[in-house]
Amino acid sequence: MKLLWTLAKVAIVLVLAIPVGIILLGTMFGLLGALIGLAFVALRVAIIALAAYGVFRLAAWLLRGRDRAPAPRQQPVRELPPVDPYYSAAMRELDRDLGEPAR
Repeated sequence: MKLLWTLAKVAIVLVLAIPVGIILLGTMFGLLGALIGLAFVALRVAIIALAAYGVFRLAAWLLRGRDRAPAPRQQPVRELPPVDPYYSAAMRELDRDLGEPAR
């Protein structure tokens, strides 16, 4: 009797587990297929965008005139203003009060 009850439990579990497993397996393959499809769509869009960028750059290079504007001249670097005498005096006073250089 114990063997018959064990076989009945195994049969009940298999009757429930096999359809649920098939449903889960189908769902998993569906999601995997959707992700692979999205990856191909993204790759296709990237290739089209790269080709469009290349065409744009080629058209800009071909249509650019020979009389390009000259490069802007660089402004000369100006000298720094002289050190503030009040700041120097304050630093000397701090050095004197602290007994060692503050910097």
